[in-house]
Amino acid sequence: MPMNRLAQATSPYLLQHAHNPVDWFPWGEEALEKARREERPIFLSIGYSACHWCHVMERESFEDEEIARILNEHFVPIKVDREERPDLDAIYMMATMLYNRGGGGWPMTVMLAPDQKPFFAGTYFPPVSRQGMPGLKDILRQVAGLWREDRGRVTRSAEALAEAVRRAGEPAAGRGELDRELVSRAADELAAAFDPRAGGLISGRTNKFPPSMAMGLMLREYRRTCRAGRPNRFLLDRVETTLEHMANGGIYDHLAGGIARYSTDPAWRVPHFEKMLYDQALVSGIYLDGAQLTGKARYGEVAADVFNYVLADLRSSEGGFCSARDADSEGEEGKYYVWTKDEVMSVLGPRAGELFCSFYDVTDAGNWEGRNVLNVQRDAEVVARLQGIEVGELRRILADARARMLSVRQRRVPPGLDDKVLGSWNGLMIGSLARGGRILAETEYVRAAERAAGFILTGMSDAGRLLRTYRAGRAHTGGYLDDYAFFVEGLLELYRTTLEGRWLNEAVRLNDDMVRLFWDEAGGAFFFTAADAEELIVRGKDLRDGAIPSGNSVAVMNLLRLGLMLGRDDLRDKAVRAMETLAGDMDQAPFGFERLLAAVDFHQAVPNEIVIVGPLGAADTQALIRVVHQLDEPDAVVLLLDPAASGEDSWRQEIPLLRGKGLVRGGPAAYVCRGGTCGRPVTTPEDLRRELES
Repeated sequence: MPMNRLAQATSPYLLQHAHNPVDWFPWGEEALEKARREERPIFLSIGYSACHWCHVMERESFEDEEIARILNEHFVPIKVDREERPDLDAIYMMATMLYNRGGGGWPMTVMLAPDQKPFFAGTYFPPVSRQGMPGLKDILRQVAGLWREDRGRVTRSAEALAEAVRRAGEPAAGRGELDRELVSRAADELAAAFDPRAGGLISGRTNKFPPSMAMGLMLREYRRTCRAGRPNRFLLDRVETTLEHMANGGIYDHLAGGIARYSTDPAWRVPHFEKMLYDQALVSGIYLDGAQLTGKARYGEVAADVFNYVLADLRSSEGGFCSARDADSEGEEGKYYVWTKDEVMSVLGPRAGELFCSFYDVTDAGNWEGRNVLNVQRDAEVVARLQGIEVGELRRILADARARMLSVRQRRVPPGLDDKVLGSWNGLMIGSLARGGRILAETEYVRAAERAAGFILTGMSDAGRLLRTYRAGRAHTGGYLDDYAFFVEGLLELYRTTLEGRWLNEAVRLNDDMVRLFWDEAGGAFFFTAADAEELIVRGKDLRDGAIPSGNSVAVMNLLRLGLMLGRDDLRDKAVRAMETLAGDMDQAPFGFERLLAAVDFHQAVPNEIVIVGPLGAADTQALIRVVHQLDEPDAVVLLLDPAASGEDSWRQEIPLLRGKGLVRGGPAAYVCRGGTCGRPVTTPEDLRRELES
């Protein structure tokens, strides 16, 4: 079968279209020059590998010979993987939402003039008109005719839409005050919007996405109210309700671990089955928060199951983490994950099968399209009582049954794997694994985080500059703001867990590079693209948290942490300026700024500054470090001063926080400082625990 230009791509999403009769171009100068030279409009199609409706549109439309003929004759067709080119995705998604009065999604279908300005935008279109939905074939013919007969009207439309995109990406006019009440109000508003029965926030009519960042902000505010002696239990209750229902729902994979991208119903029962790396990172992180704050073992177990899933299914041979596991297998959404009752009984036999079906909501009729999505509707104690067995025995049988069911499931045709490695998403996963390693005392997670970080520094860098994407031995595309910010955050978590200086060294270097490449001195905050990146119709700023945190949110928190750790006012000043620039936006729409509001909270707080002095490998030093890990105060900054440090690590001895601190009677010691004032050094784990808990 003949192949088009996409055969040379690294993106699995682009490769899925390499056999289409459409004469696809990847985004690049060849396609753009052809559009300018031949004065043709650009047909821009943006999606991603795990997108169900992207697969549908590829099969229905882009394999259609007649649609391909129209595209090839009248347009320059360009296919883009949104995950490789988030800069393009952000610009044209904004255009799509403006054009459709708030409607957007993937696959994204945008028509551009040769100067890249959009004049028509939509999402999925069927090949022919049906049920009131315009067909792609009709749209293409109409646009081609309009371009031929009334180009002036088209170009005026493109100018107006491009200007609207530019304006929409600007921060709210004027700077606001960094009022601590911003955080409290936002947390209260979020909690009030959560579903009181099953937790979470409804998106659209029925969908629920894991609200990890919202819950993180709510837990921050809860901790603050506890310190003030007025605990706001409402915040914690809403978070716990959500964590419990997510862990029991079908959005959670009860056999292999991991979390699906979203639930299609308010009860979390039926997921959209794709598994994204960023969700594994963010969801594992919020379950770690829950475990730390409540002491509930179940939350730590869920986090561990997510980590184990990632290491088993998404880790690449080089050590990085793959982007996603598809929703579809054998052309059907969810086929890999669902069961009939007969299938369960044939695997487990009558006794274990009945217990498994009772616990995991498996029925003859099914709970989704005649089949069953595994989910938990009743506690183990209730099921044990109904089935007349001890709860411990039920749990033992269920654990064995899950292993047997997983073994059978693994013999099915698996959903497709998007095996490209993205710098930004890997940064999120590295940070969560590093944190999980220290909280759960699991060295395998730390080793996995270290290996991934080492791979990005070597296999996804070019002369010290981060690259966005890697697959099949090829790394390319200069890193964006989120690649730098998320990876720096991951390195800071790795340093806090291991206290090995190499990770702090790299975090400082890359953070300084980020400021140099992305900081907007005139307007405040950070651009999404580097100063020397390809020039697009807008040089935008990634301001709002969405499925992942915004680059600005994470970058600002990194600046605050490094500013405190290193005593660098230049970093703190930039963080404050960015927060002030966006304070008006945060006040108007807190639901899109949860991570940035967390940075405001950090800025307003007086966190512990902990210095451990001693050789890293010494048993007494490690005993002090374990206490810090066990308590794991979220906002604390931790530094190790090794008196024997030399060479590339010796610069850290000049950090203001480390000055005047040394061994005590020749042995390791810990110093706890607050607001620039340090207490007397302590030398035993017991004394350090008392100091940190005081």
